[in-house]
Amino acid sequence: MDTHAPTTIDRKSSETERQAALKQIYAQVLERQPYEYERKEIVKLERDFLKGKLGVRHFIGELVMSSVYLNSFYRNSSNLKFVEWSFKHLLGRAIQGKEEIALYMDLLMMHGVSAFFHEILGSEEYRKAFGCFTIPYARNVKFYDSPRNYLQTNLLQHEHVGQRGRVIPTIYWQQLGLDCETGTCVMPDENAKFNQQKAHQPVVEPTAKEPVSKALNAEIEELLQMLQNSDAKQVLQSMNENQRSLLRSLAK
Repeated sequence: MDTHAPTTIDRKSSETERQAALKQIYAQVLERQPYEYERKEIVKLERDFLKGKLGVRHFIGELVMSSVYLNSFYRNSSNLKFVEWSFKHLLGRAIQGKEEIALYMDLLMMHGVSAFFHEILGSEEYRKAFGCFTIPYARNVKFYDSPRNYLQTNLLQHEHVGQRGRVIPTIYWQQLGLDCETGTCVMPDENAKFNQQKAHQPVVEPTAKEPVSKALNAEIEELLQMLQNSDAKQVLQSMNENQRSLLRSLAK
């Protein structure tokens, strides 16, 4: 059973229906409405959609290639996290494991974001789920190969942008057994210490976090490579203290 009833906009839809659909597309793809200064870039795109010149899939294909989307999810994030967010926004689910990660990471790194989005929006899965006129939404798809995959999608759908950082995707936080319920991920061997310290600390408002540079340093790249190529629990056991410290800092 799907989480939300699908919204379909076609040539017969009224301008009022298209205005409502536009807000829904932004909520799904951007996780917010565009800021006023951003609308200057996409004003023609919006106008063509509202006039019925563009279908939903075509509009989304243009939106994700705009600076509005790329500045929000690509340029200040790792490729891994960007791939995960793209699956959330366009397919309504989490990415499903090493094989799918490897496939889309290779596509992104070898051929760029345009080919990456073309593959997703042109996929049989997208066509069957949404076609040309249905707005993507969070789905309870039936082909997850384990309860873990289902839980990963549930975690991802409720994750705010940047809540668990912009580097390592949700799939790895879960596989590593991190506790991320409070919005700050904690290493398994530090849960008790963290909870004890938290009980004695006053409530402090969260501060703005520095974005992670697209040119990730060698240590972060090495850690991401380890997570891609090995079982997450084995990676956790093999980490040295510097790598554990790095992982803790990325989780904040």
